[in-house]
Amino acid sequence: MKNFSNYVDFDTKENLHFESRAVHGALGTEPLTGAVSMPIFQAATFRHPELGNSTGFAYSRLANPTRQELERTMAILEGGICGFAFSSGQAANMSVFSLLNPGEHVILSDDIYGGTFRIVGDVFGRYGIEHTYVDMSDLKEVKAAIRPETKMFFVETPTNPMMKVADIRAISDIAKEAGALLVVDNTFLTPYFQRPLALGADIVTHSSTKYLGGHNDTISGIVVVKDSQEIADKIQVHIKSHGSQLAPLDSFLVLRGIKTLPVRMDRHNENAKKVAAWLRTQPKVRKVYYVGFEDHKDYAVTKKQTSGFGGMVSFTVDSSETVRKILKDVDMIMFAESLGGTETLITYPTTQTHEDTPKDIKEKLGISDSFLRMSVGLEHAEDIIADLNRAMNA
Repeated sequence: MKNFSNYVDFDTKENLHFESRAVHGALGTEPLTGAVSMPIFQAATFRHPELGNSTGFAYSRLANPTRQELERTMAILEGGICGFAFSSGQAANMSVFSLLNPGEHVILSDDIYGGTFRIVGDVFGRYGIEHTYVDMSDLKEVKAAIRPETKMFFVETPTNPMMKVADIRAISDIAKEAGALLVVDNTFLTPYFQRPLALGADIVTHSSTKYLGGHNDTISGIVVVKDSQEIADKIQVHIKSHGSQLAPLDSFLVLRGIKTLPVRMDRHNENAKKVAAWLRTQPKVRKVYYVGFEDHKDYAVTKKQTSGFGGMVSFTVDSSETVRKILKDVDMIMFAESLGGTETLITYPTTQTHEDTPKDIKEKLGISDSFLRMSVGLEHAEDIIADLNRAMNA
């Protein structure tokens, strides 16, 4: 019986372009039957041929063929030694913060996703993990926040929802000098546009619910470790003990999404440019946050470390009344949480994604009652703009 783990030379994928690696994944085909699409192995347990001989699988909480294909595929795409697939992006981040010990300190992006804010403060804060939020685009501020007990930097870039950009390589150098790990949340750009591990990060995380899955039909999270077997082993113990692994069906759905990731990201990127440019022409729009603008303060860093700008745009309008009108009157565009799917979604961060962030912090960051975040989808850009125009101005 063929063993999944030994069926393919893992290194052969390095010679392929990203698009080909995304399509063919790790194994390329299912080894026993030759199925072109990795099947859903909906099995809790696996039969052993004999004592001391194994297929490589024993119990799906430990390993499952469908999930393993996703994990190995993500390790290939991000350029790491080991990937892990979790039941959500939150579960993925929980495993990363579990690497910290009581009394240790983590530095995080200041306008980080509200769920991550809650994990660090409400959960790990109870166990003696200390934290500081800084503007990661300001390297002086980053350095000033370092303490002797600082053991991790957790960076979103671009940030959610203010679209700040951190210089990954520069922060990697700072983290290494401090003896700390650098973790980068790569949800917004994916490895198609940004490769944090190649820029010096130690760990990459994803809410693969978003662009990797790409169809708003599954909840999932990913962690990829660059080159430390010790870190990989610790995360393996975490996922094995907490039971937070991704189910086979959801693993299949994310794998299916990854096959079209490059073409989708190109379209998201193209559409977002057009929508962001149009928003800047609108009298009711006060400011547009989009990393693809040449006058964005971090544009040079973006160009240096990415190959695209992604599909996320945030903007502030003239009043909360205009916000209500937009959210009520959009038609094709959907007022819904989440991002990264085929459909264009518009979100109200102050009461949705960042509802647990204290009001004074939101106000300081600019997440006000007239602030909106939009995940620009794959529809025709003219239709997206027409729907926004009617909802905002009619």
